[in-house]
Amino acid sequence: MAVEATAFARAGLVGNPSDGYFGKTISFVVRDFAAKVSLYDHREVEIVPSLRDRSAYRTLRELVDDVKHYGYYGGIRLVKATIRRFVEYCDAQGIALPERNFSIRYRTTIPRHVGLAGSSALVTATLRCLMEHYEVDIPMVTQPNVVLSVETQELGISAGLQDRVVQVFEGCVFMDFDRELMEREGHGRYEPIDPELLPKLFIAYRTDLAEGSEVFHNDIRARWNRGDAEVVQAMKDFAGYADEVRSLLVAGRGDAIGPWLDRNFDRRRSLYNISPGNLELIERARAAGAHCKFSGSGGAIVGTYADEAAFARIQAAFEDTSTVVLKPTVAA
Repeated sequence: MAVEATAFARAGLVGNPSDGYFGKTISFVVRDFAAKVSLYDHREVEIVPSLRDRSAYRTLRELVDDVKHYGYYGGIRLVKATIRRFVEYCDAQGIALPERNFSIRYRTTIPRHVGLAGSSALVTATLRCLMEHYEVDIPMVTQPNVVLSVETQELGISAGLQDRVVQVFEGCVFMDFDRELMEREGHGRYEPIDPELLPKLFIAYRTDLAEGSEVFHNDIRARWNRGDAEVVQAMKDFAGYADEVRSLLVAGRGDAIGPWLDRNFDRRRSLYNISPGNLELIERARAAGAHCKFSGSGGAIVGTYADEAAFARIQAAFEDTSTVVLKPTVAA
């Protein structure tokens, strides 16, 4: 038996980072990049290393450059942690797993550490393979929680539910992480939005800037836990921006959402320490006339543009940098 699963990159359109603070967000998948996992019957449980798990280099400098851009960890720890959480979920649910070993391998085209949710995509695709291999049905509203637990509980990575929800549901999703609902039901309210309602969007990401979200998130969590008034209000503000954008989209006024993306970034800048390289992405796009914000925790931005001439100006603004600019594919 062989199974294969895919999970796509994602871009947070508005509302993030309030998803980790009982807020509201809108995100969409970026089908231009994906993590793919393949699983085959095997005599043992084997995780096959990918290129990103390399341990051999042609030169000393190549090793240093690889660590500089991608850190010390590849994808094996994510796959291994997903397998453990899957087994623990099944144990907790009283699901007996048959003795059916496997070999599992992955490949991904999602740029690492630029806020496009490459880690959660790999976990999501791995979970899908395990579910199919063992014929286990985990409800869709529960799958994001399992994926999140892999990163937060197993690996200690700071993260929220937004990435995992949209990678499970795909397309474009409005998410309401209302505290009472989350504590009562264990999940938020997830409302699909027709991707055709989205305006013209672009994504720009740096190929020479790699900062994990665990680095970016500063001390916001500790301040929120202490009830810091500034942080609490900021999370309410982010959620409000998501409400406004949702209303515009469902009313067929997607072309009017741009200023709300700007507000989202400006509010974030008032709260977080933002590196010069990340700030430059925003400033160059704005100077070209775009409305934009971070797609995640830094390294990539998402924004709107009016027409092809406007998109060409955005491309030109990044010509002298190590930046990729693209029009994301959202719908299947």
